[in-house]
Amino acid sequence: MTEASGGVPAKSGGPSVWLVTGCSTGIGREIALAALSRGHRVAVTARDPARVEDIAARHPGRGLALRLDVTRSEQVESSVRETEAAFGRVDVLVNNAGYGYLAAVEEGEEAEVRELFETNYFGVVAMIKAVLPGMRRRGSGRIINISSMTGIVSNPGAVYYSSSKFALESLSEGLSKELEPFGIRVTSVKPGAFRTDWAGRSMKETRQPLAAYDDTVDARRAFIRSVDGTQAGDPRRAAEAVLMVSELEDPPLHLLLGRDVYEAYREKLDALQKSLEEWKAVSLDMDFRDE
Repeated sequence: MTEASGGVPAKSGGPSVWLVTGCSTGIGREIALAALSRGHRVAVTARDPARVEDIAARHPGRGLALRLDVTRSEQVESSVRETEAAFGRVDVLVNNAGYGYLAAVEEGEEAEVRELFETNYFGVVAMIKAVLPGMRRRGSGRIINISSMTGIVSNPGAVYYSSSKFALESLSEGLSKELEPFGIRVTSVKPGAFRTDWAGRSMKETRQPLAAYDDTVDARRAFIRSVDGTQAGDPRRAAEAVLMVSELEDPPLHLLLGRDVYEAYREKLDALQKSLEEWKAVSLDMDFRDE
């Protein structure tokens, strides 16, 4: 048995079968490439499979390009069915598909917000439900949900996107407890600012901006747009971290990627600890009193 980061034992055994959503660009694409480079078999998916056919072509017999829009139930089911038909099973599901939406809460368009949740949350749920029967039968499996820094720290302008990722955090935490008896492990990966299309081509914004938020929300939107293409995070390093976690016997439930998310969460935890102590007396004084 090999040793992984921190001296934690790594899994033994041969190549695994991966199903990765949202592989056309960014972290999802790099995860698929990294898994293939390690000898795994990978279902490489995108809404337009032509954008991932090059990956499959470079790895004949181990790469499978599939059409997958996670908001369409028939494509969710067919992606799992085709992966199992080609490779026999799904050992590792990586839920990476998702996108951002910038708007103040008051500016949010209902149809856009619902569509955001359909992809970022309900699409993840659908993929998980599709692979679980097979994983439970085998008594093993890995589910890796690509969340976000905004899934643990919310800021103006990204509240709706953040809410979809906060929901994913709750799903991952509870799911990990449900699936532990079946030998299935869950990890929520929380990248900070990485050099992907998230802040550029993939980003959606409100079409109904309000001048009242120019100094807060709009200023943050402008900042997010301004850093597109210069973010510190390297998607290949993120992919390496995901591969490392997938090989651990006891993977972490939470994995923060990037100095920015690490420091932001530390700051949040410190503020939360301070608030807990400040309001401890009120929190604990809630029982019925004998009169």
